Amino acid sequence: MAGKATFITIIGFTLLFMVAIKNFGRISTDSVGNMVNYYSEMIAHNIAVSGANLASNQVFIDPTWDDGYSNKSFSGGKLNVSVQNSGGYKKIIKITSTGTYHGASSSVIVTLSPSKFSKFAYFSVSEGGTIWWNGTDTVWGPFHTQDVLRAANRPVFFGKASSLKNIEYYDNKNKNKHKPYFLGGYESGVDLPLPKDAVDELETFADDDGLKFTGKDTVYLCFVNDSLKYKFSYKTPYTTVYLPTAANNGMIFVKNSIVRLQGTVKGQYTVACNSTLSTGSSKGTIYLDDDIVYNKDPKLYPNSTDLLGICAENNVMIADNKPNSKDINIQASIYCEKGGFSVQNYDSKTPIGGKVVRGNINLIGGIIQKTRGAVGTIGSNGGIATGFAKRYKYDDRFLIASPPFFPGTGGFEIVSWYE
Repeated sequence: MAGKATFITIIGFTLLFMVAIKNFGRISTDSVGNMVNYYSEMIAHNIAVSGANLASNQVFIDPTWDDGYSNKSFSGGKLNVSVQNSGGYKKIIKITSTGTYHGASSSVIVTLSPSKFSKFAYFSVSEGGTIWWNGTDTVWGPFHTQDVLRAANRPVFFGKASSLKNIEYYDNKNKNKHKPYFLGGYESGVDLPLPKDAVDELETFADDDGLKFTGKDTVYLCFVNDSLKYKFSYKTPYTTVYLPTAANNGMIFVKNSIVRLQGTVKGQYTVACNSTLSTGSSKGTIYLDDDIVYNKDPKLYPNSTDLLGICAENNVMIADNKPNSKDINIQASIYCEKGGFSVQNYDSKTPIGGKVVRGNINLIGGIIQKTRGAVGTIGSNGGIATGFAKRYKYDDRFLIASPPFFPGTGGFEIVSWYE
């Protein structure tokens, strides 16, 4: 009886082990199969990523390139890349890269957009001689200068900072005392020239479903939400137009004139002003006569869609007048192609507005200029002696969005990468 029980036990364990071995074999086979599939999918994905990078690089080198790749052998698999250009002024480029390997397939979709100068919190060609970035200065977004970056008492740069030339310290014997805080990194030797005729070229867009003023020495513009009031002399009454109809594409161009600008902007617009004279003219200058702000302040409404570009061939100046005698609020990206952003009579002891110290420039946006302009002077106590103090904040929306037709850097940037 004991022998029979032993025999049955042995048979039971044998059957159990046979079932276990079969299951282990199946699991092992499945694992090998899964590993092979994973490997194939990984290689297919890597091929797709490589194709997206190759195509993006070709576009960076030649923005007109749209050949793509068709059934190209790559890493033991095949690569197919298509390039689509939206055309028009937006020139959005969509790259679709598909990699295949042993039956596995993977795709990557990349969107490229023209790089705009509005992405900068601050840009200059010339820093204006001996103007220093000091410890009271903070730049909140991307920074670039084609000049020397002059640093004193450790200024702070939150975004990526770059310069064509090197850093100059207020005291070269004590660099650590003056070394800037580059929280977004710093790169020297970056050459990014400012265009020479970008403002003139904006006239074409005003002719195509925009709004253009010609034949006037001075044009007064006052935004009233989605309407625009304009007149051609100080004493005459305003005429009002509805902007979505009058400037459907968002371009407002004033030819060979001076612009006096103020108001509240609802929507997305660029105001541009040029001069047809080569030198020695005050035309092509935009004066800010009072606050120019958005209908929805991006500080309070992060999803605000209001955007404004102020583009002058020569200068953008804060006017010396009564409304600007105590602070001015500016919400825009400012572009000065041949001049700079400055304050009228910034060093006057008897300004027209009546106050020697006029308060703060509360700017949300960015400044792009050829030559850094002065907005005030510093007294012996370190405070403002004349003009304005700077209170500049970057509008983060300009990292991915720009006012209509805002001048571009000539390159492209990756704005989305989908896998």
